[in-house]
This record gives sequence, structure tokens and C-alpha cells, in this order.
Amino acid sequence: MGTYNVPRNLRGETRILVIFTLKSLATTGAGVLIGLLFFYFFSLLKLKGLGIGFIIFFALIGFVIGRFNVPVIAQIPITKKIGGVPLGEIILRYIKFKKNKKIYTYTKEEK
Repeated sequence: MGTYNVPRNLRGETRILVIFTLKSLATTGAGVLIGLLFFYFFSLLKLKGLGIGFIIFFALIGFVIGRFNVPVIAQIPITKKIGGVPLGEIILRYIKFKKNKKIYTYTKEEK
């Protein structure tokens, strides 16, 4: 019996601090930057605790966007089409769609 290499899909497998991929670390950092804006605003109002809460909230939102995929749920028809696609990619598609400033409507035509 000979040895052979097992093919692997290694795309996006670079890990930092065990749970962070490069993409999730970048989106978490972006969330922290947005949270820092709120922190600065609330620190001017002497509400630093609320500002820290905003930093944590936006960092968590950024982590979720960068890390998780849309699950496939049989009862929800749209998840059958987009199941397994990362949330960040779906958000980018939506932004590109809205950037075209076109609205598509589908109507049934009776014959």
C-alpha cells in the first residue's frame, strides 16, 4: 500500500487566538472602531460604562458577521438558496445590489 495526499480545503483556516480567523478579526476590529466612536461620545457625557457597552456590542456584531454562515433551515425557503454562505458576503451582495439603485419587481402575467 502506498501513501497519498488527502486534499483539503484550507481557505480561511488561518487561526489567531483559536477562535479568530483573519476575516473575523478584521470585522471585530471594525466593530470596535465603531464602538469607540460611541464611547468617545458617551465619555463626553460622563457615561463611560454605556460607551464600553457599545464597544462590546459592536465588537460582537462584527465577530458574528465575520465568523458565522447562514444555516440551512428547511422551514424557511430562503435559507435553502443561501444556506452555508457567510453573513459578510450576503451583506456585501446587498450593498452592491442597493448601489445599482434599481428595483426589480416580478409580476405574474395572465394569458
